[in-house]
Amino acid sequence: MAHDVTKRTIKNLSALTIVLAGMFAGSLFVDIAQLVTGSGFSRYAVKTHDILVAGEKTWVAYDDPKTSLKVVTDSSCAECDPSEALIWLRRVLPTVEAVSVESDSDDGKALIDRFDIMTLPAFVFSSDIAQTDFYSQASSLFRKNGGLFLFDMGKIGLAPGKYIKLPEINDQDRMIGQKDAPVKIIVFSDFQCSFCGTFHQELVDAVAAHAGDVAVVFKELPLAIHKQAGNAAEASLCAAEQGKSSEYADYLFKRQAEWSKLSGTQRFKEYAWRLGLDGRRFAACLEDGRYKSKLDADAIEAERFNISGVPAAFVNGVFIDGAVKMDDMERVIEAELKK
Repeated sequence: MAHDVTKRTIKNLSALTIVLAGMFAGSLFVDIAQLVTGSGFSRYAVKTHDILVAGEKTWVAYDDPKTSLKVVTDSSCAECDPSEALIWLRRVLPTVEAVSVESDSDDGKALIDRFDIMTLPAFVFSSDIAQTDFYSQASSLFRKNGGLFLFDMGKIGLAPGKYIKLPEINDQDRMIGQKDAPVKIIVFSDFQCSFCGTFHQELVDAVAAHAGDVAVVFKELPLAIHKQAGNAAEASLCAAEQGKSSEYADYLFKRQAEWSKLSGTQRFKEYAWRLGLDGRRFAACLEDGRYKSKLDADAIEAERFNISGVPAAFVNGVFIDGAVKMDDMERVIEAELKK
């Protein structure tokens, strides 16, 4: 009886050996056949090699999973071409597989609404991105919504191709020109910034040259490096309460070298008296911090649009970064008036 068991065991082991040998030979045959024909690689080859060569191509193994990416863009907008951004992305994330989605398609609109997308092109990854080394090192650049991840290219300095949303205009914003003007220039500015002073005067000239057609809306963005900029911004808004927005703003820029060396708000109160404002009402406005929340809201809005420097302006949907020359501003305005 024991002899029969031993015979059966040997017979089973022999059969298993034959099967395994056949599988190995078959796998080896598949490897050789696929390499010769260039049709691919077997699982055995892929598991045991990090680099495989077939024909004129070299295949490299990565630890990251394949990651799907939807690029929301506008094919009619030359500046929205994502090619440059995708070259960079594939360097840091070689396993990415990208497809373009038109911003006016149902899928594009859904993604824009889902993430409150401001600019094109926009980059929305599948959930696989969370399993990559790239995500573990740069998670702060992503915004998650459900199982999708929006990668904020603006935070790494990629200039937007096109803005599809603009900063909101509200009643507390200082304005020059008519509310119903066809061209609206929304500018983020800082009273203690010398470039902003030059840009401010050019904006005033532009409104004067296009009477009724151009309006300028100011957003306050006092930078942390400018210690008096916040007080100056609040003072300008208090002056706007009394209908002296333009006059007071002009006065602040002309005397920038004077008040920027001081501290506190006393000099701003003196300016109000000089310009014929109700001094007591102006002082009360400054002292109760009436417009601090306005400055906070403008700062949040600037962050949403990835604006960290001043001046920065939107001429309708065209973004202008920095103080541009009047001729350049005129060309943008004229182009918008022709639309």
